[in-house]
Amino acid sequence: MLTYNEYIELRDKLINNEIGIELAKEQCWKGFKEGQRSWHTKDWKERREKFIKEKCQICSSTDTLTLQHLSHPKKFNEFLREITRTYTNQYIDNNSEIDKSIFRNHVLNNYEYVPVPLCPNCMNKNPSERVRKKPKYRCADCKHEFEEAIYRSANELIAIFFEDMDAYEVRDKCFVSKDKWRNQHNLSNIKYWFQRNIAKNNDAESIEKKAFILYLNDNIKYLSFEDTITACRKCASNYDLYRMELCPKCKEYYKGIQYPTCIQCLPEEKRKAIQEQIDFGKEMREIHKRLGID
Repeated sequence: MLTYNEYIELRDKLINNEIGIELAKEQCWKGFKEGQRSWHTKDWKERREKFIKEKCQICSSTDTLTLQHLSHPKKFNEFLREITRTYTNQYIDNNSEIDKSIFRNHVLNNYEYVPVPLCPNCMNKNPSERVRKKPKYRCADCKHEFEEAIYRSANELIAIFFEDMDAYEVRDKCFVSKDKWRNQHNLSNIKYWFQRNIAKNNDAESIEKKAFILYLNDNIKYLSFEDTITACRKCASNYDLYRMELCPKCKEYYKGIQYPTCIQCLPEEKRKAIQEQIDFGKEMREIHKRLGID
């Protein structure tokens, strides 16, 4: 695992083109073991002593103090998705038109088409299929009864899509990817992923490099202790596990970090209303527990 200064050195080399993206990733993750944490390292422990305060900055306790991070680094793949999305949107903005024949071949080669049944009288989608009564189908729209539904071909749907990409007929997710994921898509989804793959292939190295620099910057920020406070064990665990912090008004009860005060510090009427909601929720959970409802 790299130290704080090694992360900075690696990032600067990558920015200055002194090292390639593949070698940078290799050096960053070389020897990394599952379960390794930065706070287990000698570098972390030595630098920690320069930043930690003498008491908790939340409740002023001196019991088992730790450096509490207010933000945590994201994974490389998260940055990669963000940058890929940006490049994709730029590509789509500059290349709104796509070749119909290329797109049609892409759809037919990479997706299985599961057509939607249609009423032969009014072309309404998904007529009701009956098990006992004959004829087999009844259209909920025009009430027409019939034995055989009709279907549009994949080529017909693609033709409609190119005439009007928001058409009612092309909204169904009736194309199943042939990969192991077997995801269901409509033609708009397929078009987006088709253009995304082009954008990604066109700028693969630039995308990876930008994403990896962001990843390194995020780790450097984390290791710098820039976004940290000193917290006691109680305050740190409440923040990490429950996203709660000590109420700034009473300094006694904890509250969700998204709220200005704890429940006890709210005006009486509002406090009673919220307490009733909490009690009702508890009662419902008890009832569900007794009934075996998860």
